Amino acid sequence: MVSKQKRHFVCLLGYRILTDTERLNCTRNLTPVKTVGASEGIFVGPHDVLARIRKNNIKEIPLWMLEEVYLRDSQPKEMICRHSLRNSEDTEFKEAFIPDIQLFLHRDHINISEWNRLVHFNNPFGFMGYKYTEVKNIVDLIPKPKEFPLLAAPSTDKQGCVRCAVVANGGILNGSKMGQTIDSHDYVFRMDGAVIEGHEEDVGIRTSVFVHTASTLMASLDMIQELGFRDVPTDEGISYVLVPVGLGDLHFLKTLLLKTSDLWKAYKNMWQRYYFLDNFDENKYYVLHPDFLRYIRNRYLKSWHLNEKSWKMFRPTSGAFSLFLAVHTCDIVNAYGFLTTNHRKFAETYFKKTDSGVDYLHYDYNLELELLERLHNSEVINLYKRQ
Repeated sequence: MVSKQKRHFVCLLGYRILTDTERLNCTRNLTPVKTVGASEGIFVGPHDVLARIRKNNIKEIPLWMLEEVYLRDSQPKEMICRHSLRNSEDTEFKEAFIPDIQLFLHRDHINISEWNRLVHFNNPFGFMGYKYTEVKNIVDLIPKPKEFPLLAAPSTDKQGCVRCAVVANGGILNGSKMGQTIDSHDYVFRMDGAVIEGHEEDVGIRTSVFVHTASTLMASLDMIQELGFRDVPTDEGISYVLVPVGLGDLHFLKTLLLKTSDLWKAYKNMWQRYYFLDNFDENKYYVLHPDFLRYIRNRYLKSWHLNEKSWKMFRPTSGAFSLFLAVHTCDIVNAYGFLTTNHRKFAETYFKKTDSGVDYLHYDYNLELELLERLHNSEVINLYKRQ
């Protein structure tokens, strides 16, 4: 229902918060456009009104006219596989999917114009409440990829198809004996506390892409070492992908790129670079762009919780971000260890016999389950269900 109370327009940078009526007329199918460059921007510095916006003072998610404006990749990877999920005939998926969305953040992406756009959105979907110089100084350290990042089609596949396995930590994998099948893919995505030791038969041994947040990675290295997660995976040719969910992730990144032990206070006495050993290569370390994260939320996982006072807490899981990264870089995606309709038959994770009892309030698991089922039924992905 539309509130009878009239809502006022708030004009900033030529955009405004939508009225309740306009909210109802807004759809996720708006045509996204590439943002202007710094030379075309209106302001010569960070907008002071936007800088004063604090997410804690906003009762529900603000919906801006630029909500569906996303940065596009000027040189997207050409997909030649005839069997690619990009050729899906599913209407809903085709309308939502942006094949050339900018996946990764690098030093060319933060200027005054872009800052004044992204500061409208809370983390990890933008930089609301952050300081321009603090963020820019860190982002300027991220090298621009020398070539299309992440994945190349295997030379043995004449059709140029890239087959990927995305492996989450769900208990459905315990006793599944899917390890060999998972390792047979061209690339294997894993995330955060991905325990392999002792579970090789069920989850495989290969890691091609390791997706993580700073806090969950460091917590996993601290709390589940005894379960087998003692080090960051260091497979030959591996790529690392950081999900910058908060300011701490950017400082984590700064420590890695500057090759320093000058830790940010959030990580106590743990030297994160140590866990990457001598394998850390800044050219194989990627940071997801806030536009890509917001696009996933807006078009696939827009929870009703965003209309509550706790809106700022809610975001998709690292598993969802990892899955959509694979959907945008692979032709064929098989998902293992994710939520399924029969997930209550299994433990929370494959490496623990009992559940933690922790309820993560910032995720909408029901919404993610519905999305996974929809993507599976429309054959965009194949979801392992262990019948």
